[in-house]
Amino acid sequence: MVSGGLRLYSYWRSSAAYRVRIALNLKGLDYQLTPVHLVRDGGEQHGVAFRKVNPQGLVPTLQHGQRLIRQSMAIIEYLDETFADKPLLPSLARDRARVRGMAQLIACDTHPLGNLRVLQYLEREFKATPEQREAWVRHWLGLGFQALEALLAENSTTGDFCEGDQPGMADCLLVPQLYNARRFGLDLAPFPTVRRIDAACLALDAFQKAAPEAQPDAPPPA
Repeated sequence: MVSGGLRLYSYWRSSAAYRVRIALNLKGLDYQLTPVHLVRDGGEQHGVAFRKVNPQGLVPTLQHGQRLIRQSMAIIEYLDETFADKPLLPSLARDRARVRGMAQLIACDTHPLGNLRVLQYLEREFKATPEQREAWVRHWLGLGFQALEALLAENSTTGDFCEGDQPGMADCLLVPQLYNARRFGLDLAPFPTVRRIDAACLALDAFQKAAPEAQPDAPPPA
């Protein structure tokens, strides 16, 4: 166990928590997982106890000793700066900027529009049907992947992974977003570079152990 201990508040199907699980595994860090069920009984994230951990009522949250770090990208960068082995960001500033840009494309501009609370709001306030909700998600996922495919296919520093030939922060975000895309039935045929990198990631143990279905709070197979 690392000094001070690491605890991750997570939900098995949260793509933001999925990102952090991948990062922890890539860096070879031991951690304790504390599930927060986002659906049962109206969502445990809304309870008083968890709101003390994260006032936004969101996962993931990382606890390191007495410190709490929130937001997946901030957590990943914290891990990278605190534990130097197996870096997730490149050494050159220009390459770090590229990786952060791709990560933010997913985390800031694509993922939030398909987040659980957004979909619940569409259903509650606008009476969106399940079909309309899924069409909404596919629309925004498709736009995000169009941009990401262009960024990856047109850059010489794209390698086996998003940046070079070692998985890093951008890959930590790409794989959960592809998981969401498959879940909502997005046609991935137009994104060959994205699919190639996803396949390279999913062949690695760090990604396999982070997968939603591999989590202790995942429901048993039907």
